[in-house]
Amino acid sequence: MTQSTDIPTLLQFSQLTLQGEDAEKFLQSQLTIDVTKLGLSYQAAAISNLKGRIEFGIWIKKQAENHFDIVISADCADSLQAHLKKYGAFSKFETSAPAAIYPCVLADEPTFSHKDEHHTIEEANAWAQQSIATGNYWIVAATQGQFQPQELRLHQRGGMDYDKGCYLGQEVIARIYFKSAPKAFLHYVSGTGEMPAAGDKLGKIQVVNAIASNNGFEALVVARPEHLADSELTVLALPPALQADVARQP
Repeated sequence: MTQSTDIPTLLQFSQLTLQGEDAEKFLQSQLTIDVTKLGLSYQAAAISNLKGRIEFGIWIKKQAENHFDIVISADCADSLQAHLKKYGAFSKFETSAPAAIYPCVLADEPTFSHKDEHHTIEEANAWAQQSIATGNYWIVAATQGQFQPQELRLHQRGGMDYDKGCYLGQEVIARIYFKSAPKAFLHYVSGTGEMPAAGDKLGKIQVVNAIASNNGFEALVVARPEHLADSELTVLALPPALQADVARQP
């Protein structure tokens, strides 16, 4: 069995369980999604800071009434626990200690598994490749607080709800949605040369995630279209749902 030390740190993930009588109510006040609509499949979502930028990029599913599983990059797990403890001090719920969960691809979809058979570098790399090709970004410690949800097209992936009521950063996020639009937003690109790290800037283009390829690297980046046009990067096609304008659709 491949050991966890063989898997790059930025492809390691943790799962926390949050449960108790106030779990749903608390998460509703924190997350960008409508928690009442969650099911048994992982849904991409975010907890933003007061500036409307993503502090924690997560995947969440509802296991049972007031019982939720949250997956996050392993290097953000401790800070997420501290955040939950701070904001949930007067709410009735408990959180588990972070436990390892493994990125994998099932039915051509990037997801997560507790099964040891998925705990391999091959599975992690396949997950990263499929995630970058489909816009399934992941926030790591280096990119916490860097991006607004709309910039990462989270609303086009079902990860935002503009009618659910208040949550952290909601006023800023709603203002951008209803009154303006991000000028820079998520693109899938390829490039030559050394693979950049998450959070690196290639001129005026910021890297969200990147993986090595035969001829260089592939990456998800946040950039203005005109800056991409002036770069040496090649823009690749995201899935149709993520090719729409990031501005509010009438």
